[in-house]
Amino acid sequence: MPVGTITRGTTNTNRLRRIDRWTQQLPVLRSTADPLVVDLGYGASAVTSLEMHQRLVKRRTDVQVIGLEIDPVRVLGANQQLATVQSGATGFASDARVSFGLGGFEVPLPANRKAGVIRALNVLRQYDEPGVVPAWRLLTTRLQPDGVLIDGTCDEIGRIAAWVDVGPDGPRSLTISLRLTDLDLPSVVAERLPKILIHRNIPGERVHELMLALDRAWRHQVAHAAYSPTQRWIAAVAALRAQGWAVEGGLSRWRLGELTLPWASVAPRGFTW
Repeated sequence: MPVGTITRGTTNTNRLRRIDRWTQQLPVLRSTADPLVVDLGYGASAVTSLEMHQRLVKRRTDVQVIGLEIDPVRVLGANQQLATVQSGATGFASDARVSFGLGGFEVPLPANRKAGVIRALNVLRQYDEPGVVPAWRLLTTRLQPDGVLIDGTCDEIGRIAAWVDVGPDGPRSLTISLRLTDLDLPSVVAERLPKILIHRNIPGERVHELMLALDRAWRHQVAHAAYSPTQRWIAAVAALRAQGWAVEGGLSRWRLGELTLPWASVAPRGFTW
C-alpha cells in the first residue's frame, strides 16, 4: 500500500517554475547515468510533471519523469492527460518521457531503480512537523548516492517559494525564491516555509533571525530600487553575506530572486537527523 495520506491536490500551470529552474542546475542531472526524476504528489493535474520534463529536458535530453500519486483517481486522470499529450494535441512533446503511477513516500520505481531527484512540493506541508524527518529518511533511501530530495512549499501561482535540499546524508540547504516585482518585504515567504521550518519563525530560532535580517537588508537597500527590484535584491543579499550569513551561489542565482543558505544557518534548535 502507498505510504502517506491524500493531499488537497491543488495545482496550477507554471506553479512550480521556480523549483524547476533551480532543479535544472543540480549536478546530479549532469553526472548521473540514469536521469530519473520523480514528481511526488503532483496533485489533481498532470501539468506540473509535464512542465518539469519540458524544462529539464533542455539540460538533459534523456531525462525521464515519473509522477507518483497516492490517489488512484488522480493517477487515472494523469494518464488520460498523458494520452492527449501523446496524440500531439497539446504544446508538450508527444514523445515526452513522462509516466504516472500509484505511490507515496515509499517511491515505487520499476526494476528497483533509484531517482536522481525527487520533488515533493506542497506535500509535507499538510503533515504534522514530527512526521517530516521520518518522511525525509524514507524518501532519501530511494535516491541515488548523489541524489536530491526537494521538499518545499509555494503559493498558488508560484510567486513565493521555499524549499529544502535533502540528500541521503540529511538536509543540506534552504532556498527561497521570490517574484521581486511589487515585493513589499521578503519575509512574506515565512508563510510558505517548508513544514520543518514554518512553525520556527519565532524568537530564538535561526530562521526567525534570517527573516528579520533579510527584511532589514531589503529596507536598507531601497535606494537601489531606482534601478530595479532585481538590483535592490542583489544588494540586499550581498549585505547579508557581508553580515556573516553563509550565502551560497552568486549573481546568476540572485538575479532570479533566489537566496540559498546552508542548512546549518537555519536548522531548528534541537534538530537531529
